[in-house]
Amino acid sequence: MTKVTKASATESRKLDHILINLEQDVQFPRLTTGLERYRFTHQALPELNLNEIDTTASVFGKRLLSPLLISSMTGGTDMARAINRNLAQAAQEHGIAMGLGSQRAAIEDDALADSYAIRDIAPDILLFANMGAVQLNYGYGLDQCREAVEMVGADALILHFNVLQEAVQAEGDINFAGLLRKVEDVCARLDVPVIAKEVGWGFSEQAARALSQAGVAAIDVAGAGGTSWSEVEYHRAPSAFHARVARSFADWGIPTADAIQYACAAAPELPVFASGGLRDGIDIAKCIALGADLAGLASPFLRSASQSAAAVDELIRELNAQLRVAMLCTASADIAALRQAKLQLNQ
Repeated sequence: MTKVTKASATESRKLDHILINLEQDVQFPRLTTGLERYRFTHQALPELNLNEIDTTASVFGKRLLSPLLISSMTGGTDMARAINRNLAQAAQEHGIAMGLGSQRAAIEDDALADSYAIRDIAPDILLFANMGAVQLNYGYGLDQCREAVEMVGADALILHFNVLQEAVQAEGDINFAGLLRKVEDVCARLDVPVIAKEVGWGFSEQAARALSQAGVAAIDVAGAGGTSWSEVEYHRAPSAFHARVARSFADWGIPTADAIQYACAAAPELPVFASGGLRDGIDIAKCIALGADLAGLASPFLRSASQSAAAVDELIRELNAQLRVAMLCTASADIAALRQAKLQLNQ
């Protein structure tokens, strides 16, 4: 009989997550991002040249050619290695930021570290390491955070908050008590910035304010309206009981548009990253106009990266083209101007 270790169980779960996202409908059934509630005021006389639109941005002192983030997705399996390298190759080519998936698998089994290794093909990108915040209540601490950063040569560390996902997993880590103090300790002592990231249900204004006061350097709101991880867990539930519990939360969460505004209100001094259900460059433009500094996508990148680096390249070029046209049609010469572009609520 094959012995199932903690590391092999984590690796198996990572592969399940990839395949379910690629093969099943795991979008929110009814809840949306809220971005569809907004529209830009069209400017028919922008007095700009499309070829001169400036999409550059700066985060943590690093210059990006576009305010686009490949959101954290995966690692810990052979399939994840190919996906991460396809993503990284395109990110390097286009000068955009990238987050890696949770590195817990590689911390438990260093043989899996190679699935996250991308600096050899993406030496210049803004790169985020990643670890589950709740692991700070399960024996992880500053040493493991440093290990995650050093493992991949990251510029910052994401601590992801996935309370609902853990709660509906049969094997989930469900002790979130006293976590804020431990996050604060990591923020104070880690040598790189710490990013607080939700995974698809959004941060409330209360949570964003508490994390800001704890010392995080940025907030990735990861709001509701895109991939529902309770739906993902529904598809891998080990029993009908667990499936029913997970399915009941299919439309839980804070829409992305609301979560952006909550974070901006709670922590106006911090960079805000928008993610959760973004699907095109117009969504990216709306998020920036709502106050975000970066806009992240996951599901569209997972699907393209499962094909090839060329498919990721094509997706990035399409997103950037849409963003640039949206900037032209709102008379926004650069990202700073786009932040001031007028959004109207649809009636």
